[in-house]
Amino acid sequence: MLDAGRTEETLLEVNNIEVIYNHVILVLKGVSLAVPKGGITALLGGNGAGKTTTLKAISNLLRSERGEVTKGSIQYRGERIQDLPPADLVKKGVIQVMEGRHCFEHLTVEDNLLTGAYTRTEGKGAILADLEMVYDYFPRLKERRKSQAGYTSGGEQQMTAIGRALMSRPEMILLDEPSMGLAPQLVEQIFQIVKSVNEKEGVTFLLAEQNTNVALRYAHYGYILESGRIVMDGPAAALRENPDVKEFYLGMADEGRKSFRDVRSYRRRKRWLS
Repeated sequence: MLDAGRTEETLLEVNNIEVIYNHVILVLKGVSLAVPKGGITALLGGNGAGKTTTLKAISNLLRSERGEVTKGSIQYRGERIQDLPPADLVKKGVIQVMEGRHCFEHLTVEDNLLTGAYTRTEGKGAILADLEMVYDYFPRLKERRKSQAGYTSGGEQQMTAIGRALMSRPEMILLDEPSMGLAPQLVEQIFQIVKSVNEKEGVTFLLAEQNTNVALRYAHYGYILESGRIVMDGPAAALRENPDVKEFYLGMADEGRKSFRDVRSYRRRKRWLS
């Protein structure tokens, strides 16, 4: 079991943001969250809840999809960042690992990893040392380092994407849906590596994840999004024991596991009555 929040220093602060796509579609409605330095913070919720939009609002990738933050503010280390170009944010130590394991398919695994160091100014020795660090975390990538990334497995591509982010020597990684499309054993392996990187390298994580069960076992703190709003937050250990979280997101209740249809129907009734 992990302790909630190991430091008081806040790296990232999202204050009451609203996001609109195409000038008309309201996607996020007053979302606020704080990410402490050195922690793993989980952003949870179902498909379409607004998790990816929240990460893209932070990393300034909304404009390419005709989205914009129309209210609120986003601050990193006390500095307003929502108008910064994404490349400048990377230089400040914030990098996003996109949903869907985006790799340069025609490049080798090792060349993919090295592209993560393009903003760094140290000598070749420091970069090669970090490449070995990535291979220590992901031994499978060392075995596959000369293979074209497009011909590797989904799990290997996810490892490549995370490894490439580590090559930029980030202070914070925004990790979007790391479990998507992976077998349960691989999901556990990815989250174990996230935990190790957090503890050994001091990298702060904000991860968006549909798999609430696994995320709450590795995170220190969690926020649950539903229909573009934060509906619940708290230390991960407390959220795991919360009856509503158990019923709606972990798929269980005091009398045992409920069917998704029952949970969905009850949730609709509860929303109408509230």
